[in-house]
Amino acid sequence: MKTPRKRSKPRPDKSQPLLRQLAAVPAKLFSGAFRQQYGAICFRYTDDRPGIEILVITSRESARWVIPKGWPMKGKKPFEAAAIEAWEEAGVRGAVRKKPVGRYTYLKELDDGDIAPCIVDLFQVEVIEINDDFKEQGQRILEWVSPDEAARRVREIELKSLLVEFEVRGRKKRDPR
Repeated sequence: MKTPRKRSKPRPDKSQPLLRQLAAVPAKLFSGAFRQQYGAICFRYTDDRPGIEILVITSRESARWVIPKGWPMKGKKPFEAAAIEAWEEAGVRGAVRKKPVGRYTYLKELDDGDIAPCIVDLFQVEVIEINDDFKEQGQRILEWVSPDEAARRVREIELKSLLVEFEVRGRKKRDPR
């Protein structure tokens, strides 16, 4: 039988809003330690009804519903990093908006067990290519859902709001066929 490991660092309750989570690790509030990430709101137009679907994926560690996101990449602009994350994590490519469409905050547990508050700038990606062979294939579940359903599935309150209110920007809506 395994003996449970003792954690020396307090762990925030991830079901709580960000400020309550940070209250469990107060040093993070005052250290200026917010880290930057870039994420992709991947969407596609639906054929059978008006509107769009948004891609949600499961995280590799906890299998909770998230959107593709990751750390900045050397030599890549933020929107390029978001597009690369969408490809590596979900096998999708498309037209990426160069300006962020929103941002949200969350707490990321790092490999060493430390907690890092993160700010995620979000870029819209109109998906035009879906590939079954991608870097993290088999490590995640992918589902196309309505914006309301995407908001129900993710945990972060600010991301929920962004998904419910998401409107395609920068391009005209396609004519219904």
